[in-house]
Amino acid sequence: YCVEFKTESLSHHCALENRPYARWMQYLREGHTVCVACQPPAMDTDTHRCSGDGHNADGGKILHWEAIGNSQCQGTWKKIRQLKHCSCPLVHSFIFT
Repeated sequence: YCVEFKTESLSHHCALENRPYARWMQYLREGHTVCVACQPPAMDTDTHRCSGDGHNADGGKILHWEAIGNSQCQGTWKKIRQLKHCSCPLVHSFIFT
């Protein structure tokens, strides 16, 4: 499954990232909608959920995220909705880890 989030805030460290495998961080913006996929091995085998997916969060709850590969690139987002089938645009797609 996938979860859509609206990015509320992010650190300036995301925009400073220039390593080739991590340049995607430069494109994160406040107010953008991002789509995050929950897939194995991040998915818990018992609950079939990914940690941090905001399962019990209503639309007003602020959730925290951190980018893998640059712990200084972090921020907050609000859950918009969960999608049973992922149809995320490639440019703003991520995977829970």
